[in-house]
Amino acid sequence: MRIDKYLWCIRYYKTRTLATTACKKGQVRINNDQVKPSREVYPQDIVELRKNQINYRLKVNDIPESRVGAKLVDLYRTDTTPKEQFEAQELLKYSKDYYRKKGVGRPTKKDRRDIDGYTEDPLFDEEE
Repeated sequence: MRIDKYLWCIRYYKTRTLATTACKKGQVRINNDQVKPSREVYPQDIVELRKNQINYRLKVNDIPESRVGAKLVDLYRTDTTPKEQFEAQELLKYSKDYYRKKGVGRPTKKDRRDIDGYTEDPLFDEEE
């Protein structure tokens, strides 16, 4: 089976076109070799792919006939992705929490709501 079709069948990509594009960009490797979308994949191959800034590592157990349900994916691959990859992704989420430097640009809607919520505090009532 072609690698782009295999990645689509085991639900790593939503469409075959996305899987093909990832192969063309060099984000997919089989046994440490960059591959074209038409490269055949066989059982016992090690597939490495980069998606959402995570380097997944999979071992091919079997080749599915067609796209499989989410519960059956584990029959066709073994995920050997190191846990450090997922931890790095979590740290990246926390680093993006503060998305704008102070004093730069106009406030966003969220910033405006926070400011309004802060100024509506009873301590800041000027009418009293």
